[in-house]
Amino acid sequence: MKMTGEELVYLGVLAATIPVGFLFRYLSPPVKQVTALLLGLSITIALCHIHTLHSLVTVIGTWIIIKSSWRLAPALSLSWSFLYLLFFRLVTNFDLPKPTPFANAVQLLLTLKMVSLANEVHSFHVEKKRDVSSFAKSPVIGGLSQEPSLYDILSYSYCYVGIMTGPFFRFQTYMDWLKQPRPLALPGWEPCLHRVKMVPVFGALFLAVNHYFPLSYVRTDEFLDENIFFRLFYMVAVFFVFRMRFYAAWCGAEAGCISAGLGCYPEKALSKPGGGPTVDYSPDPTIEERYDFRTIQNIDCYNTDFCVKVRHGMRYWNMTVQWWLHHYIYPNAPFKSYALRAGWTMLISAYWHGLHAGYYLSFLTIPLCIAAESAMESAVRAKLGPSGQNIFDWIHWFLKMRAYDYMCMGFVLLKASDTINYWTSIYFTMHVIAVGCIIVGKVLKGGRREGRRGEKEQTSEGGKTEDVKEKNGQKTE
Repeated sequence: MKMTGEELVYLGVLAATIPVGFLFRYLSPPVKQVTALLLGLSITIALCHIHTLHSLVTVIGTWIIIKSSWRLAPALSLSWSFLYLLFFRLVTNFDLPKPTPFANAVQLLLTLKMVSLANEVHSFHVEKKRDVSSFAKSPVIGGLSQEPSLYDILSYSYCYVGIMTGPFFRFQTYMDWLKQPRPLALPGWEPCLHRVKMVPVFGALFLAVNHYFPLSYVRTDEFLDENIFFRLFYMVAVFFVFRMRFYAAWCGAEAGCISAGLGCYPEKALSKPGGGPTVDYSPDPTIEERYDFRTIQNIDCYNTDFCVKVRHGMRYWNMTVQWWLHHYIYPNAPFKSYALRAGWTMLISAYWHGLHAGYYLSFLTIPLCIAAESAMESAVRAKLGPSGQNIFDWIHWFLKMRAYDYMCMGFVLLKASDTINYWTSIYFTMHVIAVGCIIVGKVLKGGRREGRRGEKEQTSEGGKTEDVKEKNGQKTE
């Protein structure tokens, strides 16, 4: 049940950032900025060595793009960051040394930051021109007050908080952190302890289950000799190990943000993970403010496990990255339909994670599962009574978890051959079920189309109501 050297280093960095964060609350904004930069840069150089140059080139390139053309900065920064990510992963083809896993982690987070930064600068200039033309201040929430300097960009890029583990946070969130008027008065110990209290449990479960169900066994001939039920159960165990690993890591990373006060906003700001405040807010000295750290929340462990739908499962997993995808990738997809837009977003997400075929096989299965659940909801669930819908939801939840078990195997096996071999060993069960649900949904819906226009409209309105709830951040499970 030993942890790898890489995992021990990650654990050490996470553990150190929590007490260090509380010390940052005592620093003035300029000292906080330079200290966070030097600490983050020191961690990067110590773990990435010469490969630190990759991240530096990415930052400088983005700064040049922003200074050259803020109008085209969003598109150019996305192209630049993602093309450099391709070069970064293929450097060995140019007789350059292979980057360390730590350098890969830094590069991934930095790619998100640079694309977001370019979009924030673009919005700043657009609103600035609008203010001048209308002679009125724009009501933009969480916008920049000035264009960042190269020093600001470097400070944001190499800020020690979440340098390798995330969560992702916007440049404006970083600036709000630097300029907090009374950081010592903000909540710290209580929310921090609340976030880490389950980390030892997650870690112990990870080590125990991983010991009895190692991923390497899936690649052996002996595994194929096991019965079909054991092979099916194995993916459940593997996904459980996968979840426990990330639950522990992300809860620890969030605790590091909380201790430093990063992402702390009044509850009335209605902050969203990754994006920050969604409504304008101003401190009221006459009342005691209530604060939260929703801006840097990267995982909702309970809802990840117990939400009903596949599409909701994504919302509660790696939440800050999901916000980034939703705001910078999904709206710009070259398609109009939801299924194709979701597929495009999953393709970009797979590319961001890496070039391994397993990522693509897994991520591109998600739109199929979403189409399947949508077909069954409209053709079956909408026609059931309350008790029938309750039974439907339990079955839906069970299949959602098995779908994520199934897709996780591609994510961890990485190779196309290993992924296909495993899926073949269980007869592509979830693909068959998803396609079957789509066919059944279309048949049932088609057979009841005539004479049911009123019912169809009612169902459509119900779907719209649910969509509105989702947009307002309500949990429908």
